[in-house]
Amino acid sequence: MRNPNPRLRRTRVVAAALLALTGLAACSGGDGDSGPEPEPAPTTQTTASAPDPGPAVGGCYALPYDAAVAPTSTVEPTDCAQPHTSVTFAIGAIDAVVDGHLLAVDSDKVQSQVSSACPAQLLTYVGGSLTNLRLSMIRSIWFTPTVDQSDAGATWYRCDAVVLDGAAKLADLDGDLQGVLGKEVPDRYAMCGTAAPDAPDFERVRCSAKHSWRAIDVIAFEEADYPGAKKVQAAGRTRCEDAAADVAEDPLTFKWGYEWPTKEQWAMGQKFGRCWTAE
Repeated sequence: MRNPNPRLRRTRVVAAALLALTGLAACSGGDGDSGPEPEPAPTTQTTASAPDPGPAVGGCYALPYDAAVAPTSTVEPTDCAQPHTSVTFAIGAIDAVVDGHLLAVDSDKVQSQVSSACPAQLLTYVGGSLTNLRLSMIRSIWFTPTVDQSDAGATWYRCDAVVLDGAAKLADLDGDLQGVLGKEVPDRYAMCGTAAPDAPDFERVRCSAKHSWRAIDVIAFEEADYPGAKKVQAAGRTRCEDAAADVAEDPLTFKWGYEWPTKEQWAMGQKFGRCWTAE
């Protein structure tokens, strides 16, 4: 998702509108004129509106999938005891100034900053290990101000946690997701598949739904640049087979699979593969 999800571009610059207080002074007539003194001109005053306080950590939102992958959101928070699909786990301030100039909210620098900050903080929020997070359906999404909000001076960004429930659906949450991952990943958050990962009808689902395969291990890579398809494919063969044998009821009869990162996925930040086993 919105790390893997496309961000729509906006062309307005983030700028705060500072409105000055102004007044018009009246003058009285002179030269001994005994006529009536002119009425003072009315004083006008313009006040600046209060800055947008932005979202708050702990806010819950009933977002549909399409709204979750959009760059901005106008959906109002809801009571967390009511049905919702996302929880705000972090907020921050956009650094949109380069060499004294304000950048557009949708500039590469701003979007790169937010798309790195939110995923980096997700693990601290949900707990557990990075491997467990990668074997789950929990993802981070993020939002920046709308054009009107940025014109009014808003510079916040918002990080939400969601749980995928299939290819294009978010799961309903019954609370927040703080600390939900530990030594094991509960089935309601764990990643499973409707078929083998290389099958045409493969779809990721939560393990609490009907499934036939389960993600069981992660193959992480340290290289900065994509090492090539042959290397990433070879890296997981033995390890994934061993991982599947370890969890199989019969270590002599089991099915295993390996899902490695493509060059495109690598460029988007997925520098790891997943091991799968049939259940």
